[in-house]
Amino acid sequence: MLKLGVLDQSPVIPGETAADAMARTLELAKTVERLGYTRYWVSEHHDTPGLAGSSPEILIAAIAAHTSRIRVGSAGVLLPHYSPYKVAENFRVLEALYPGRIDLGIGRAPGGMPIASEALRYGRPKEREENFAEMLRDLGGFLSDWMEPGHRFEGVRATPLVDTAPELWLLGSSGFSADRASELGGAFSFAHFINGDGGHEAVRRYFANYRPGPLGASPQANVCVIVICADTDEEAERLASSTDLRILLLEQGQFRRPFPTPEEAAGYPYTDWDRMRIQANRRRMIVGGPEKVRAQMLEFSKGYGVEELIVLTYTYDFQARLRSYELLADLFGLGR
Repeated sequence: MLKLGVLDQSPVIPGETAADAMARTLELAKTVERLGYTRYWVSEHHDTPGLAGSSPEILIAAIAAHTSRIRVGSAGVLLPHYSPYKVAENFRVLEALYPGRIDLGIGRAPGGMPIASEALRYGRPKEREENFAEMLRDLGGFLSDWMEPGHRFEGVRATPLVDTAPELWLLGSSGFSADRASELGGAFSFAHFINGDGGHEAVRRYFANYRPGPLGASPQANVCVIVICADTDEEAERLASSTDLRILLLEQGQFRRPFPTPEEAAGYPYTDWDRMRIQANRRRMIVGGPEKVRAQMLEFSKGYGVEELIVLTYTYDFQARLRSYELLADLFGLGR
């Protein structure tokens, strides 16, 4: 049975506020828990007015408080910006509040423009990116209360001390994070919604090379993909047209432009290059009515060799997002 989770970037739709986007996130989380989804992950973006999720730790606490069963996590905490010790403490607090329900997803992307990264680091050296593997090892050590003898932080405890630990996932759109996850024992999630190429090899290599380590004891992988499902193929394509344009504009650096409507997408003056990019970006998406989407998702998961997909439904209309998740839950018998 294929398991489904949700990635929510808390989009701010024109005519609504960031507070509205947060309220939508809580509403969607409660809905998909009722529908039988397994995970709910929230993202970290900075100085990006169109996406309200800048602090996954705080949003996780709110979502977990408004739900009771679904796993809640980050997709992901951008570790090069932060202290592994503080990340461990944040997530131990969450684990203490909601034991057995917390996922700690780690990314290494900047999450915004260079000036935002500089503000986050506030004078700390950029070379921290080169120490990513060391930071991961230390994070695992703080969460497991074990450091190698002689380690500079040996004996330092991440509080509160709790009996359980969050699941630790490495998130990536290339083979780099897959390799780090297999080396250090973490779970791995491939961001197909960012990069539609190379993921199959990254996941295959992850499973082939996996060994237990400071981040975990057994291999586990999933793939995150954009899915837009509607009652008909035609309606799904109409909804996806605004998503196509949104992704195109982001590629062009138009981060502050509002999410376009399907009507704006229909009237946009696309160049031949634009149309080529939209066609290429469709490799990151599954779009259609129920029968088409179910067949493609099953083929997609089989091709990757995974039994869980994380679904990002990226549409202008919130009710259309809800409907897409409802259709998927029915198609795959979630919650039965």
